[in-house]
Amino acid sequence: MNDRPEETKGRALTKIDAHQHFWHPARGDYGWLPVNDPVLSRPYLPADLAPALEAANVSRTVLVQAAPTAFETEYLLGLADATDLVAGVVGWINFERPEEIDTLRRLAAHPKFLGLRPMIQDIADDGWMLRPEHDWAFRAICDLDLTFDALGFPRHIEYFSALLSRYPSMRVVLDHCLKPTITDESPESFDEWARGIARIASGTGAYCKLSGLVTEAKDDWRREDLAYYSAHVLEVFGPDRVMWGSDWPVCRLRCEYETWHETALSLVSHLSEADQARILGGTAEQFYRLG
Repeated sequence: MNDRPEETKGRALTKIDAHQHFWHPARGDYGWLPVNDPVLSRPYLPADLAPALEAANVSRTVLVQAAPTAFETEYLLGLADATDLVAGVVGWINFERPEEIDTLRRLAAHPKFLGLRPMIQDIADDGWMLRPEHDWAFRAICDLDLTFDALGFPRHIEYFSALLSRYPSMRVVLDHCLKPTITDESPESFDEWARGIARIASGTGAYCKLSGLVTEAKDDWRREDLAYYSAHVLEVFGPDRVMWGSDWPVCRLRCEYETWHETALSLVSHLSEADQARILGGTAEQFYRLG
């Protein structure tokens, strides 16, 4: 049973950042990182994030892969083991190698391993996830009761819809609201994304991360630029299927952790206390089964 708003009064709000990254470029497997970028091309480790989490009163995080290697997943699990703030890790394996089922089973035995995120946004074939030769991986996600983070763009909506219909029992969350093109202020761009997102929300059991929006906006973004998108996600998914994430340190391309956190709070401030609590922690805790 869902809490009524009055039931949350006096209760400490447990905030969970449902999407953040750590990386060390010297590891050599972050092919997407730009060379000599003043924001991204540097190590980001737990000690760098801890002050921002404390200031925002965020108690736990979900650490998400940023390199297409199982070695990076092992690295992230090591950081998670040494960092109480990290509640779990979303990792990576090679979907094109069925023999990696053994790797996936081994990773799934780790208490902080939550699920997988193939970097679909960087794959040339938009329909990659529907190839029959990848079925083994999606079946394994279901069989091992893992999660699937869907990383893509609006052009992937139809393919994700088909994938979710094929695997209705798979626990799926759309990363970054599927990255709407906020810099394109035409009504057509918004409407196409909004219709697709609504179809996924109504036709599947997928969840959605309220994250990454600032990075898709202009350098001089305003809260109002994001409000149309967040309002639509909240309407079609509902607070029970929306979770907030920082996408730190990628968010630093537009603003610091504190600014995006405060903006997100304002975007959900019209909701009841109970619904805000779900978005800021409860939904992620339930979806990822953080315990």
